[in-house]
Amino acid sequence: MIEVKIARSDREREDAFEVRKKVFVDEQGVPMSLEIDEFDKTAAHFIVYDGQKPIGAGRIREIDKGIGKVERVCVVKELRGKHLGNLIMHELEKHAKSVGMTKIVLNAQAYAIPFYEKLGYIVTSPEFMDADIPHREMEKVIIS
Repeated sequence: MIEVKIARSDREREDAFEVRKKVFVDEQGVPMSLEIDEFDKTAAHFIVYDGQKPIGAGRIREIDKGIGKVERVCVVKELRGKHLGNLIMHELEKHAKSVGMTKIVLNAQAYAIPFYEKLGYIVTSPEFMDADIPHREMEKVIIS
């Protein structure tokens, strides 16, 4: 059974980090020193489980009054294309609304822009490099 939940224990946070390491560090070559950062301590982490197996992750943190930043959204390679990213984003947005956020921003890898556009995000910046990967800033106003 597929379940998306907020990470409430050290084990659940470690499961989220494990998925992020597989996707961003092992697959995309992002240095571990960039992947795990100071914001991991305060962000709300979400983890997707297939039974007991962690298969997806994402985090959100408040960067200004009412503005959340979604980061580190990922799904293990073998399960991409099964709409798990939609599930993660739905839970991140639901959480954002529940804590009073009215706008979400994110830095999308260039190839993922169409995914976020389908969810109502709009591009707000020219392309820039982050960890040697092209990105663009995107945002979405959310209604509580």
